[in-house]
Amino acid sequence: MALTFTDLVEVDLGRLATAVTDWKNTVDGLKTQAENARKGMQAKSDAARWAGVNATVTREFVGKTTKEIADLHTEANSIYQVLDDAHTELAALQKQIRTAVQTDAPALGIRVEDIGDGKVRCFFPHIRGDTDERTQEQLDARQELEGRVNGLLAHASEIDASVARALRKSHGGDPHNAGHSAYESLNDAQVERALELAHKGDKMTDQELAELNRLIRYNGREKDGEFATEFYEGLGGPEKTLEFYAEMSIDGTGGEATKVRLDAVRDLQQNMGFALANATDPDTAHHLPGSWGADFRRLGTQEIGWEKGQWNKPYGYQVLGGLLRYGNYDARFINPIAEHITQLHKEDPYRFLNNKPMGSEDIYGFNPSGRLGTGNDPLNSVLEALGHSPEASEKFFTDPPTAYNEDGTVKTGGKVGFDTYLDLFTDKDFEWTVDTNDTNILADEDKTKKALGFGPEALGHALESATTGRPYDSDDTADAIRHTPERAQLVNDIVNKLGEDPGLIRHNENGDIDEESGPLYAMRGSLGDITAEYMGDFQSSLAGGGEQFTSFGESARLNPEFAHRFLAEVGQDPDAYASITSAQQAYTANVVNDVINGDSDSSVSDAERLRNATRAGGIVAGVMSESRADAVLDYHTASDKEFNEAAADKQKWADRLLGMGIDKAAERVPVLGAPLEWASEDIQESIMKSIEKDSSDQAEGDATRTYHEGRSAVMDSARTAVGAATRNSGFNADTINDLKNSAANGADDGHTAGATMESAGDAS
Repeated sequence: MALTFTDLVEVDLGRLATAVTDWKNTVDGLKTQAENARKGMQAKSDAARWAGVNATVTREFVGKTTKEIADLHTEANSIYQVLDDAHTELAALQKQIRTAVQTDAPALGIRVEDIGDGKVRCFFPHIRGDTDERTQEQLDARQELEGRVNGLLAHASEIDASVARALRKSHGGDPHNAGHSAYESLNDAQVERALELAHKGDKMTDQELAELNRLIRYNGREKDGEFATEFYEGLGGPEKTLEFYAEMSIDGTGGEATKVRLDAVRDLQQNMGFALANATDPDTAHHLPGSWGADFRRLGTQEIGWEKGQWNKPYGYQVLGGLLRYGNYDARFINPIAEHITQLHKEDPYRFLNNKPMGSEDIYGFNPSGRLGTGNDPLNSVLEALGHSPEASEKFFTDPPTAYNEDGTVKTGGKVGFDTYLDLFTDKDFEWTVDTNDTNILADEDKTKKALGFGPEALGHALESATTGRPYDSDDTADAIRHTPERAQLVNDIVNKLGEDPGLIRHNENGDIDEESGPLYAMRGSLGDITAEYMGDFQSSLAGGGEQFTSFGESARLNPEFAHRFLAEVGQDPDAYASITSAQQAYTANVVNDVINGDSDSSVSDAERLRNATRAGGIVAGVMSESRADAVLDYHTASDKEFNEAAADKQKWADRLLGMGIDKAAERVPVLGAPLEWASEDIQESIMKSIEKDSSDQAEGDATRTYHEGRSAVMDSARTAVGAATRNSGFNADTINDLKNSAANGADDGHTAGATMESAGDAS
């Protein structure tokens, strides 16, 4: 029976704490008794000269008694250790769930209801006269709270079950024989159970697999790495790990698998991935030896089998790739693997794909998640790994490459034939593969195009993490991280390469325009996020510099021509356009706020300074208007509806960019809870209106597109920024209105300049 919400919130853990203390006293007492027995009667018995019946019966009795006292001490210590750990963990969970229910829920106007079976329902209670209409932000907050509380309950239930199982095994059920399973911690008991289940392999029932997932999910990510390390060691080493995961992933993705089984194997992929990242981090208290990385590289090009007489066997890297897609990996572990895989792919792009299973529909292979391929091409997998591992990806793209042999060992004095991995991946002749098991792939052009984008999209994720210092799919409230010289230089290199040859990321579905789509257009969404992160650098570049356009950390020193051509091409993607537009308006709002509320010795009027401050953002907006029109009217790669819908998913950039302006000297700026009330709500509303207004509804091929709506949108956003910055300034209404007009005029000038620059279609 699952632990209920009421159980966890209301239980008096003080009684458990008392029990822990009592058991500690018992352990100490039994330790003394065991030592006395060993040094006393056992020592005397061993030294005595026994004869007759005493030589067997009495002597044996003394030995058994001494052992039983020692066993009692062992059993008591096991019980104490398990209960002590359980109390610590349950107390922490109880504190978190009470905070969620008693503080967070009321603040959001949400009520939490216990619906039994270890779950709750969160809802907005009806208030008389209320329409009960909720914003998407409120609905998301409700969903987040419900998921958080249910996650805490599930974790508590797992601890409860683990404790009960450990206590039963410690006691053994025999009142005349103490000392059975012995544990030094609750972790020991949880690892034992996890391995007991894992060693069943695909013979695990759905219920048992769900239990294994809970054990790894709630223990595999603990900071000390103890559970994760002991679990992987218990599997039997790198090869046994690959065999187990391969067996389970095929079991869950095969044609006979149920939806329940597929979902469970997807969870296992994620949970084992996070645990592997934890266990291979050399900086955790408990971690696997460095030889695991070398062994994985050696096994990467070897076939892995898990069944007797198995015919089709995958290579080690195909299996390992499924695990690497989840978790933030240390560079010392992941980068040699990433370099080895990339070099193998460069040598023969089809080395791994040539042994993929044929004749069946797409069954996900060793990537049960189904995202960005089946996992048969490990290059996609390892790029996804780098996308979740910012420190590793930064080093991967900025450190000199190391040459590797076939077996994954370093090739002393070897040359790789390229200067950086960015050079390699942006080479127009680099060959990306179609990573899918679909039997109809060659006959379906759309499926082929989509599959060819998996690798470039994963590359975009890796570059995004490398340049931002965050996993590419990090939470909207993840900290803004100061740009290092290495990250800023990488952005400079990216913009130069793709600005010089924007055809690499061009997308064209209009057969009337004789331009082929570039091989890397699928990464434009990530390039949009990178642009948003470095909005200060782009505005500074396009405006010809200026003290007000500061970088968040090291400057990327962008070439204006390449920056424009890069923006013009990237902005044709709806997601990228939304990210860039959101960031542009938020960054401009920061600059406007600095003009009005910051310290300055300038003799130039605020009105003139505002014109200069908003012109750069206007240029970016103008380029975005041109890009959007090109995508909708010329290349036919997206619709206005897609551009508008993408806006709602990119609101994170407003708060993050506003947060960067709060403390420009900070290494990290926490977005959640940052004092953004002065602008956030107004700016976010302005962003949505701006993107909806910037419609490209002119006639196809119209050479006189004037973007009246785009101009009015960027002017309105400039006025909104001034309104937010002057809210408590003390200026009178007339002054505020004049300042708004000056800011709007600067934005208008910039928009006109940006929109009339060389168009994206003619940029190359």
